[in-house]
Amino acid sequence: METSGGGPTRAPEPSDGEGQSPAARRQQGSSDEPIRERLLHHARRVRLYSSATAVVALLVVLVLLISVNVRTVRIDWVVGSARASLVWIVLAATVLGWLLGLATGVSFRRRTRRRQP
Repeated sequence: METSGGGPTRAPEPSDGEGQSPAARRQQGSSDEPIRERLLHHARRVRLYSSATAVVALLVVLVLLISVNVRTVRIDWVVGSARASLVWIVLAATVLGWLLGLATGVSFRRRTRRRQP
């Protein structure tokens, strides 16, 4: 090739392994990430997809439980009775149990904590 100046020019040499075989690029190793980092990156991706799959599976189970338990049932209290959908009863019991568990944990932590002098 010639430039406007009349002299021949050379083609630029590949700087990032362009035009080389994958094996030759792996042997250089300067531009590739280390194997440990690649494995950690892959493990993070697997954890992300696994947790996303678990969330979707839990949502499917939740929808199925809701659709199966839509009938109305009678609740007997100490001083009376009421009628409510089974889904709402289960949801209220779950939330109440969760809140009582949190309150119990906080209470035990405060009572067993070492006093500061």
